[in-house]
Amino acid sequence: MRRNGVDPDNHTFPLLLKSFLHLKNENPFPIYAHIVKFGLDLNNFVRNSLITVFANCGHTGFARQMFDESEHKDVVTWTAMIDGYARNGFPIEGLKCFKQMMLLGVKVDEVTVVSALSAAGMTNNVWFGRCVHGLYIQPVRVKWDVYVGSALVDMYSKCGYCDDARKVFDEMPVKNVVSWSAMIAGYVQCNRFKDALLLFEDMLMADCRPNQTTLTSVLTASAQLGALDQGRWVHEYINRNSLEMNSIIATALIDMYAKCGCVGEAMLVFEKLPIKNIYSWTAMINGLAMHGDALSSLNLFCRMLSSGVQPNGVTFIGVLSACAHGCLVNEGCELFELMKHRYHVEPNIDHYGCMIDILGRAGYLEEARKLIEEMPMEPSPGVWGTLFGACMIHKAFDLGEYIGNLLIRLQPNHSGRYALLANMYSANYRWDDAAYVRKIMKGKGVEKRPGFSWIEVNGSIHEFVAFDGSHSVTTGLYEMLDNILVQLKVADYLPETMLYDGG
Repeated sequence: MRRNGVDPDNHTFPLLLKSFLHLKNENPFPIYAHIVKFGLDLNNFVRNSLITVFANCGHTGFARQMFDESEHKDVVTWTAMIDGYARNGFPIEGLKCFKQMMLLGVKVDEVTVVSALSAAGMTNNVWFGRCVHGLYIQPVRVKWDVYVGSALVDMYSKCGYCDDARKVFDEMPVKNVVSWSAMIAGYVQCNRFKDALLLFEDMLMADCRPNQTTLTSVLTASAQLGALDQGRWVHEYINRNSLEMNSIIATALIDMYAKCGCVGEAMLVFEKLPIKNIYSWTAMINGLAMHGDALSSLNLFCRMLSSGVQPNGVTFIGVLSACAHGCLVNEGCELFELMKHRYHVEPNIDHYGCMIDILGRAGYLEEARKLIEEMPMEPSPGVWGTLFGACMIHKAFDLGEYIGNLLIRLQPNHSGRYALLANMYSANYRWDDAAYVRKIMKGKGVEKRPGFSWIEVNGSIHEFVAFDGSHSVTTGLYEMLDNILVQLKVADYLPETMLYDGG
């Protein structure tokens, strides 16, 4: 166009800038120079496109500068800035921008509402999200469509209000794959994995074709429930419909197979990937580690380094966990130092927890305690709990008693902390101390949450809760368990937990 001597106008550049929204790592500044050259940088239509593109490309500061210099800010200008803040991880700034827009009386549209709800969800600010819901959506001040409904579902789910999200979902006049996917992902975010799979079945019954986002959430739910049949069905669906096996869905597949105990199938998915990124490498390394195959996990880590992929913090959690399960103390310590000095990954609380686990499992209890005291951050109850577990393994009851009491002081309303200390006393035949701990627990009104588990049989998920006899085959199950206990006693074997925790 330029070679033919045709000058661009205020319609040309917004269309040209739109292409940047679909490109990665592109620099919009050369186009901006042309816009200035032709004197179109003050045109409101062009400027709104510039703010959107600069924010979308990560230049939030420059986008804000252009926003502040705009003399005529309309709803598109404000929305571009709010959305830019949310996209670049500055949701609080986005909410401030939305408040300012409201105070100035600028008319809000559905795109603005979606951006504001996204920012509210990112900050877990359900109060703000409810205000937006009540001010603009319930009175029907903006168009009630699938995108607004999906944004509401997403916001409530991220804030932990899954029932409110489901209420919005059920009230939506029209549902498409975006809204179904948002609700399924919401259940996964709220750890309601069985509900996620049930809703997925409803989605298929409604003849709504799932996309890769939907299937990724379903695979995550299947992994958490150990629902191997469901996960395999998703894998077959991907192959049958020739869906692209991108890194996100491949990583979810690897994680699902590994958590369901099928490490070989996870490795097959991994090896077939034409391009392996850090997430797929990390998923496979973690999968091998969680099954105690320390050497294979470390070998895969070395393969990853040889291929030129740089490890991240999650990768190191995987290899350090492998070292813990394999009692590879020296290798774990070396990797911990490499992480800091060669790969410049700053250790966080999870990395220190892995190191405590490595030292504790190998019996280096004092070294583990010293490392906790030297940590640059405040030790979490989880870190102390890891060392407590090591004390139980190695019967270091004095140190275990100190940590158990410390955990109760740190989390006085956590029933598990009392139970662990009482179990330790029982294991040491200190029955009076065990009874005293349980008495304190009862006196403070701390109730032990009942244990629960799931199992998949013939594609159906069965949930079991301790001391709950509502399942249809409960009687038969307890008869079988009693039979197993009798056989264990005959074989002169009972797990320690049954000896000191009442069975």
